[in-house]
Amino acid sequence: MSAVFGWADTGIADIVDTTGISRSSLYATFGSKQDLCLAALRRYLAEHAGPAFAALETGGRGLPTIAEFFGGLITARCLGPRARWGCLATNLQTGGQARHSSVRDVLTEHHQQLRGALRAALDSADRLDQLRRDLDLDATGEHLVLVAQGINLRSRAGADASTLRSAIAAALNALRRSGNTTDTWPR
Repeated sequence: MSAVFGWADTGIADIVDTTGISRSSLYATFGSKQDLCLAALRRYLAEHAGPAFAALETGGRGLPTIAEFFGGLITARCLGPRARWGCLATNLQTGGQARHSSVRDVLTEHHQQLRGALRAALDSADRLDQLRRDLDLDATGEHLVLVAQGINLRSRAGADASTLRSAIAAALNALRRSGNTTDTWPR
């Protein structure tokens, strides 16, 4: 639970000390540190990723909706009390927790949901004639997932918000149909 060392380096004693929950209550409730990790991941995704994905799926404005998603992601990762912590899902992937099948399954589902939500926003952008005609929307959705994961990693490493916003503007400009000059990029 340490923002500095990550889940793998956090022992049960650290969790007990931080939460004030007794070791026996922790084991009675969750069974193991791995089960606690899984419960925390599911809660995190429901509370943080779920609303962001819903906004992508229902935004209906295409590229501006995608830009708002990335703007919110950059703000969450670079500003406020949890700045530089990164994303729990990305941190667990890079910290080795994905080798556990139960965590890997949740992370795979999360990836698919993000790709699906981005694809829904790309479909809106396509209907609104905002995108280049030669784009493969499935591949573009996957590309944007990778960009989101890159933001999570770069922000944790100290990248500033303006640098990340510039990178997102470049990525979204590359998708834009020629002649579409609407300024939709994150500030």
